[in-house]
Amino acid sequence: MATTVGNRVRRSLESYQRANQLIPGATQLVSRRPTRYANGISPVYAEKAKGAYLWDVDGNRYIDWVSGIGSIILGYADEVVDDAVREQLSRGTVYSISHELELELAEELVNRIPCAEMVRYAKGGGEACAIAVRIARGTTGRDKVLFCGYHGWHDWYLAANLEQDAHLDEHLFPGIEPLGVPQALAGTAIPFPYGDLDMLGTILDEHRDQVAAIMMEPLRSEWPPEGYLEGVVKLAREHGVVLIFDEVSTGFRPSPGGAQARLGVTPDMAVFAKSISNGYAMGAVVGKREVMEPAAQMFISSTYWGDTLGLRAALTTLREITRRDVPGTLDQLGQNLIRELNQIADETSLDVRCAGVNYHPHLAFAGSDANEQRQLSTLYIQEMAKRGCHGYASFYTNASQDSAVLQQTLEAAREVFGLLATARSDGRLMELLECDLSQDFFRRLVD
Repeated sequence: MATTVGNRVRRSLESYQRANQLIPGATQLVSRRPTRYANGISPVYAEKAKGAYLWDVDGNRYIDWVSGIGSIILGYADEVVDDAVREQLSRGTVYSISHELELELAEELVNRIPCAEMVRYAKGGGEACAIAVRIARGTTGRDKVLFCGYHGWHDWYLAANLEQDAHLDEHLFPGIEPLGVPQALAGTAIPFPYGDLDMLGTILDEHRDQVAAIMMEPLRSEWPPEGYLEGVVKLAREHGVVLIFDEVSTGFRPSPGGAQARLGVTPDMAVFAKSISNGYAMGAVVGKREVMEPAAQMFISSTYWGDTLGLRAALTTLREITRRDVPGTLDQLGQNLIRELNQIADETSLDVRCAGVNYHPHLAFAGSDANEQRQLSTLYIQEMAKRGCHGYASFYTNASQDSAVLQQTLEAAREVFGLLATARSDGRLMELLECDLSQDFFRRLVD
């Protein structure tokens, strides 16, 4: 049953007000801003998390269907990973010389990822993308990068909006101003639409012998059109361009070797972060030897890239993903979630479908226009939060989300779908909203 909102997130909101005075933007990650959820209803500050659940600072417990913005793949505070990290912590974290964990993790990545022959490390996805672009530019001696999808916050990427302020609209989200990005980078980052090989070929022809890399998300929430990625590989080869797969968001959910292993398409380079280490800060840039080896002569360097806690967490997480067959578990969980939610939608006469890849399904609400779709989505987020389910209108799965988690979610969804269907029929969607409409999520051509 729904609970009365009242002051259920009072402390969260008080902390958010304080943060607005101390932290520009209030959070360190756009996806954590309360305006992305049901602001005033959804939790804003966490106190702890374990398995599939998080507890906010007001003492409310939620099933977390965002899974740490995709960084949690085994479950929060996984004992195997955390025990390994604690043991490593007792031996030190960063040293004046290198640690053999750098080699051990590199060998693990090379053994499981098809394109991996050499490896460099990072601490996050955006940073890993920036490193990959630097390596591609240094290896090819070219400056321009063609991109599709979301690839972080660094200058090379936001430079797309220097030339035309709408370039990132369909890849990140509208309204991004490239404040602080040097004007000299205008024209160096060029977007291309996902799924359109002809357009990609045209852009490559227009910038022949100037393009260092194609950076793209191979997929996100839908499988790619048949033959599309193979066509991208062919074009990259023909133009001597480094093809980079950004696998930060997909991670190792599709398979123990990442998306490329599941898709059977091998790029020149790939970047990973998020789920590689189950919530510990870690990222990796991997690639073929001929592309990666020149990086030895490039100045790409950081003290904390060799931090042993991230290395140990990543190594342990990857081995646990294989040992527990996490991709298989998530595939089955997603199948069940999609099937059951669509059945509930039919039973409650709500015009919504759950679809997408099994490890990251999403809800698509049918509305008379985009505004009504946002009303339905926001009301869904609001009402699910009241019933102990935190998330967007999508589901980032992890291996701790068991049958009890699924059952609670489905019971909540049945109540909420029924409420939405009635409210829409009666024209009362806005009346039932207790928060502003949630802001648009990242708009990516690879959803």
